[in-house]
Parts: sequence; C-alpha cells; structure tokens
Amino acid sequence: MKQIFSKITAGLLAAVLLLCTLSGCVRRTAEKPSFRVMTSFYPVYIMAVNITNGIDGVQVSDMAGQQTGCLHDYQLQSSDMQALSSADLFIINGAGMESFMTKVTDQLPKLTVLDSSTNVPRITDETGEVNPHMWVSISSYIIQVQNIAAGLAKADHTHAVQYQKNSDVYLKKLENLRTRMHTALDPLPNRNIITFHEAFPYFAKEFDLNIVQTVQREPDSQPSAKELAESIRLIRSSGVKAVFAEPQYEQSAAKIIAQESGASMYSLDPAATGSNDVNAYLDAMEKNMQTLQRALR
Repeated sequence: MKQIFSKITAGLLAAVLLLCTLSGCVRRTAEKPSFRVMTSFYPVYIMAVNITNGIDGVQVSDMAGQQTGCLHDYQLQSSDMQALSSADLFIINGAGMESFMTKVTDQLPKLTVLDSSTNVPRITDETGEVNPHMWVSISSYIIQVQNIAAGLAKADHTHAVQYQKNSDVYLKKLENLRTRMHTALDPLPNRNIITFHEAFPYFAKEFDLNIVQTVQREPDSQPSAKELAESIRLIRSSGVKAVFAEPQYEQSAAKIIAQESGASMYSLDPAATGSNDVNAYLDAMEKNMQTLQRALR
C-alpha cells in the first residue's frame, strides 16, 4: 500500500513540475543584454524603443523616468551615474535640454553620447537662448529618429540592419501622421493661441500657428496677479479664442485666464511624459490634432 501511495505521490509531483515548466513558473535566469542603451528622458526614450523594438539583447532604459517631464533643473542622482557607468550608449535630446552633461562627461569620459538634435533647425528666444523642445514638432522629431537610428547602427553593428528596418517602419508612420495633421490644421481660420510653457514654438512653426503669449515660461512657476491681468487684457483685445494648458502641469492659472477673458481652455500635450507604449508620441500628436481642430475652427 505504501509503495502504491509513493508512486502516486511521485507521479503527482512530476505532473506539477511539468505544468510549472510549461506555464513559466519555474524561475529562469534573465538573459544578460549585449547592448545597453540609456536615454536622458521620456521623448528620446520613445524614439529609442521604437528603433530597438523586438531586437534581442538590446536593453533601453529611461534615466529620468516616464513622468519627469522636461529636464528643467534636473539634478543627477548617484543612481543615475551608476546606471550610466554600465551603459554602452547614452542618447540625449541635446540643444541644452540636458544641462548636466558636463558633469556626465567629466566623470564618465569613455561614455558614448548620441546627440539626437544634430541638424535640427534651432529656434531661439529674444535673449538668443536655444529652445530645446524640438521634438514637439513632428518634422524635428523625424530628424531626431533618423539621428538615433544612425547612431545606434554605428555603435552596435550587430543589429544595424534591424535598427534600420524598425526606423523605416516608424518613420513611415510619422510621415503619414504629419501629412494628415497638415491636411487637418492648415485650413483652420484661427491661428492665434496662448500657451503656458515654452514647449510649443517648434510645433507652432510647423503648423503656422501664432503664439500670442506664453504665460509661464517655466512650468514650475506661477504667474503673478499682474501677469494674469495682463494676459486677460491681451486676450480680450486680440480676440484670441483658445488658451492651451499642458496635462503635465498645474492648470489653475489657465482656468482663471480662460474664465475671465471668455476664451476656451484646452489641453495640448508636448509628449514629455506618458506610458511605455511605442505609439505614445503618435497618439499624443493625433489627440493634439483633434484638439486644435475643435479649438481653432
């Protein structure tokens, strides 16, 4: 009887082990990546994951995290430097967005850095400072994707063909969206807008929009009562019909200005934060197109 029980027990144990193996509950050692890519922040991360999508052995990480937003006054952490020390390639936006780069290159002189802003036409403010929010323009974004694809192929020859194939697929999607956006937005009668952050000059230039005023040049600041009053007077006198806030930041000032001026408030997304979805940028720009169609008709 004991022998029969033992055989039954052994058989059940073998069956459980087999089921666990088939269902994946047996712990496996993760494959060590052969090429590690670190990106500075979310927009560049989305570019990189599209180009590296489905390529075995290539790991892409986002240093600042998906919800950090623009790197205004970003302070490097010791964990950032540690992560960068093991990276094979560090992809940055460039154009001054990563103000901490001197520290990175001083401490990690052998780190290969890929600046995605190469050959992207710059926009400067009245003081001559370069605006780094170039990815918000879909045409600038396309150049950045091309730069990253070329840089990845140069740094990692093993996967060069795959990088090119992935970038070709992504670029086609971007170009199709750009065409549809121009078809939808170019005929709109109203071109004047009010924004609350310096994120949209490239986008405005792309679609021939006139930014009458930027209320908050820095997203973490709040306009004074005097600035709010001036914005309200400007909207009333200029006939601006739409005020655009950003989903990443506090919108109380935008709501006050819209209520007091009679303008409508909308949300325009610079795609500086978002989900871990390869289509995140495409989805954000699609939504922006729909929003502008409603706001400027």
